[in-house]
Amino acid sequence: MKIALELLEAYVKCPTKCWLISKREPISDSGHGQWVQARNEAYLASGVQRLLSETPHAECIISPSANKLKTGKWGLATNVVARAQFLESHLHAVKRMPSEGRGKPAQYSPVRFFPNNKLGKDTRLLLAFDALALAEVLGEKVGFGQIIHGEDHAILKVRIPDQVGEVQKHLEEMTALLSSPSPPDLSLIRHCSECQFRSRCRQKEVEKDDLSLLSGMTVKERKKLRSKGIFTVTQLSYTFRPRRRSTPEVMRHQHALKALAIRKKQIHILGTPALNAAGTPVYFDVEGDPDRDFYYLIGLRTKSAGSPVHSFWANDPGDEQDMWADCLHRLSAIDNPRLIHYGNYETQFLKRMRARYPNTGNPVFLDQLTKSALNLLAPIYAHVYFPTYSNSLKEVARYLGFGWSDSTSSGGTALVWRSQWETSREPSLKQKLVTYNSEDCEAAEKITEVLYALCRTVSSEGTPKADVVNVGLLKREYPQRFGEVEFVLPEFQKINEAAYWDYQRNRVYARANRRLRRLSRETLNGHARTKVRPNKIVSVEEPRPVSCCHCNGALIYKWGRFSQTVYDLRSSLAGMKHWVVRYSFPRYICWQCKTTFHQYVRKRKYGVGLCAYLLYQIIEMQIPQNAVAKSVRQLFGLPLSRGLINHLKAAEAGQYQATYRAILDRISTGKLVHADETKVGTNGKDGYVWVFTNLEEVAFVYSETREASIAQHVLRNFRGVLVSDFYAGYDSIDCAQQKCLIHLMRDVNDDLCKQPFNEEMKEVAQKFATLVKLMIESVDRFGLKAYHLRKHKCSVDRFYEELSKRDYQTEVAAGYRKRFEKNRVKLFTFLDHDGVPWNNNNAEHAIKALVRLRNTIGGKSSAKGMRDYLVLLSICETCKCKGASFLDFLRSGEMDINAFADQS
Repeated sequence: MKIALELLEAYVKCPTKCWLISKREPISDSGHGQWVQARNEAYLASGVQRLLSETPHAECIISPSANKLKTGKWGLATNVVARAQFLESHLHAVKRMPSEGRGKPAQYSPVRFFPNNKLGKDTRLLLAFDALALAEVLGEKVGFGQIIHGEDHAILKVRIPDQVGEVQKHLEEMTALLSSPSPPDLSLIRHCSECQFRSRCRQKEVEKDDLSLLSGMTVKERKKLRSKGIFTVTQLSYTFRPRRRSTPEVMRHQHALKALAIRKKQIHILGTPALNAAGTPVYFDVEGDPDRDFYYLIGLRTKSAGSPVHSFWANDPGDEQDMWADCLHRLSAIDNPRLIHYGNYETQFLKRMRARYPNTGNPVFLDQLTKSALNLLAPIYAHVYFPTYSNSLKEVARYLGFGWSDSTSSGGTALVWRSQWETSREPSLKQKLVTYNSEDCEAAEKITEVLYALCRTVSSEGTPKADVVNVGLLKREYPQRFGEVEFVLPEFQKINEAAYWDYQRNRVYARANRRLRRLSRETLNGHARTKVRPNKIVSVEEPRPVSCCHCNGALIYKWGRFSQTVYDLRSSLAGMKHWVVRYSFPRYICWQCKTTFHQYVRKRKYGVGLCAYLLYQIIEMQIPQNAVAKSVRQLFGLPLSRGLINHLKAAEAGQYQATYRAILDRISTGKLVHADETKVGTNGKDGYVWVFTNLEEVAFVYSETREASIAQHVLRNFRGVLVSDFYAGYDSIDCAQQKCLIHLMRDVNDDLCKQPFNEEMKEVAQKFATLVKLMIESVDRFGLKAYHLRKHKCSVDRFYEELSKRDYQTEVAAGYRKRFEKNRVKLFTFLDHDGVPWNNNNAEHAIKALVRLRNTIGGKSSAKGMRDYLVLLSICETCKCKGASFLDFLRSGEMDINAFADQS
């Protein structure tokens, strides 16, 4: 098998690319590759023509045969094809130097052309490959070769023996690779962005969920993870463990957290990202040609009125200084500009411009620009983990919803457009580059706005979002903990079950112990075989039916008897006891159609007293259902299981739905409502429970999210005063509102404790405390009477007037001034209404009952089960508010709580 130069060139960049080319795989992305090929061919043609013009015509040969190469008298050969036993190469040119003396052979030097000014290591290897193939054809050693490259046609002399060893090593590896029917292990690398197979390889890696999708992970890191059995991004995501450190340390990028963000499809924030908002933000992006160290386009984007986008263009390297000067002139017209960019390319640009043109621009102004410039990648790399495989501008901005007008645009595409423009000077190509550059600036602005919003979310100033996770609030999972363990292998599950205490006692130890064997049989079969002796047997006698209920036949006979057992509890002053009644009733048969039937109307299997007792234990006493089932079996001898108790709970909740809706209706049509919400767990998922209460009724409502749609629906007809905390969702309800001053006071106190030497914060806190204290004294003396409280409105006006005159310098004090002004109409509503409290303690008191029940349930209830709990808990808490007994209400069979409370 012959190895061509094309395969070696592909192999040194990527073994997979070499294998695909050898198998003639179809090319999926050829745009950049075609441009590179056309550029190389054009440079080769001009380079060869230049060599031919410098060499006498008689000494030049073109496309010579192998014999002519060996025997001919020539000085320059071009377009040489060297075919050896295992190698084949197309040499750009070969120079022949005559022998230096009699008996000494002529010297041959292969020549290879590269259009780049900067050469990589692979160029020397390709020249050495040419030399090996040429040496095998000529039968002579080749000592040196030449590389002609760059705009100036610089000549680099390469010593061939220094490169031969590495080339031969590559050839051995390639021989083994190409002889294999399967491709090598695929990994995405930096070269993929230029490769013609990039779409094919990326699709396969996405299907495999391979670690190489994480662009920031090195080969060494991937190898280490694979040695531990971690091959996919999903597997890596499960290795992340949140850690709480008492001492701050330098944040490093964590690949496991990046993988977790991708799996959860949520933005994860580690630590506290800080973005300084000082100065006027100017988003800027630079386009250049790295090979020539030439910058040809600068884009600026501001939020000023008029034209927010400014582009500065250089036709050639000679225009670069003027472009830089124009950019600085525009920046100097902006008040305190602060450059915001994405990546280190712009950072290097600023340093190089200062070094390249030291006399351009004000040095002080340039120092200020450089020091204040913000690279968005810095906070993203350390703190913000987007659910994207890389932190590139394109990937992050597209995740945030931004799109480019040309979906194929990239840094490589920009180089192609610039090269084509330099050749054709087509205005549309220049416009493409300017548009692409300005859209990069707009994308940087989009990311900056999101980062500021994330900073506010972490600092608790903003509303938490469903797609944002604060890593510091994640639960820590310890490897050793109580509870159910999920085993990967089913064999481990079986082994673990065999170690249970009950299993060993009933299956293992019982074999050698007669007493344990007897107890084991009783334990396993006792509950199923328990028979409860009835306290009373009622024989139901009834006249024989006249006709069949199915065919109207008149010939009806008795056909044995049926029975039904009703379980109940009876209470007295002395205590409670089970009361079991067995009803025996006749069965009939129609002699005409042979159908059996009965006329007896069945009663509820479980009586009102038993159901009332169970709900009392579960809801008011908040005892787990397993414990209630065990206590009923032990105390009353009734064979109830946890599942049966749960079924009874659901049935009773359905029966009391009308009572629950009546409570909600009375709350929503009243004059005062207290509202609050808290989180609950349902089968491993988070849900929310809203509480709405006044002085006499309490209602709990379940919701899967914290969105305010539930509150809006419940209070859609409410026209009274709503008392709540500062959650923004309540602001959407159209009614008078009173914000909880206790919540505000706690927030002020917390910030005062964090900043004890902040005199401005002390001043704000003291004025607020003095204002509210006088109001509380009036409430204690006269109650919640608007007649006595309206006098404090003058004090409120003075408080706000003094607040507006102060220009606070500290961020926290200025933030509270803004908060007071924003909620002015909602902080002191209670001064104008009778019976409206200044705090939300009624709702918080109701929440406590829910929290106790939540702890009892332990997050194991379903969403439907949680709604059933809330119906019964609403009735229980309403009974408490009205001074009625929840147990007595359930036993009474009454459905109207108000009617029952009036009777008791």
